[in-house]
Amino acid sequence: MSEVLNENELTLIAQRLQALAQTGLTYTRDVYDRERYEDLMGIAERLLTARFDLPVETLQNLHKVDTGYATPKTDVRAIILHEGKLLMVQEADDEGWSLPGGWADIGDSPTEAVEREVREETGLEVKVSRLLGVWDRNQHGHPPYPWHVYKLIFLCETLGGELAVSHESLDVAYVDPHNLPPLSLTRIVPEEIHASIRSVHENKPTWCD
Repeated sequence: MSEVLNENELTLIAQRLQALAQTGLTYTRDVYDRERYEDLMGIAERLLTARFDLPVETLQNLHKVDTGYATPKTDVRAIILHEGKLLMVQEADDEGWSLPGGWADIGDSPTEAVEREVREETGLEVKVSRLLGVWDRNQHGHPPYPWHVYKLIFLCETLGGELAVSHESLDVAYVDPHNLPPLSLTRIVPEEIHASIRSVHENKPTWCD
């Protein structure tokens, strides 16, 4: 009996094809192999654009910038607790709530990236206390996504500042972690939040995978 692939498996196949093509184009010196990798990149782009209803030009332009050995992208998020409540941001694009954070920029260390993102999104100055977890986005119930992403979740302590809404957000507030608002699932899922908070309260080791 032939195996039927689910949506996550199809997404992973497309991600792997794109990564193999990108890495092959980086290292090959053979003109014929280059043509084969370019064909493979085209197949990956077609799969990803069909899967996510994206214009093919969007991926083509991103792939022109993202060269070299293909690796997962890095997303950083902050757990900030105050009197038992969790700081969250309501995202403007889907109106769901997420932990403060975003993509790590080139040149930033992981802690610099999350501290900057918190400052930009909430108005608060924070300092990282410890790394709570490294999560493979493909494995924890997020909606499928064109790229493979590792999510780094940090415990942060507030140093100062005042809560303020950024241009990318609709609201920022402390919420009851036992009664979460509707989440921006492309950014965070309940499992990641609850496991991170348990790690804080029970001093558990850093989550990985």
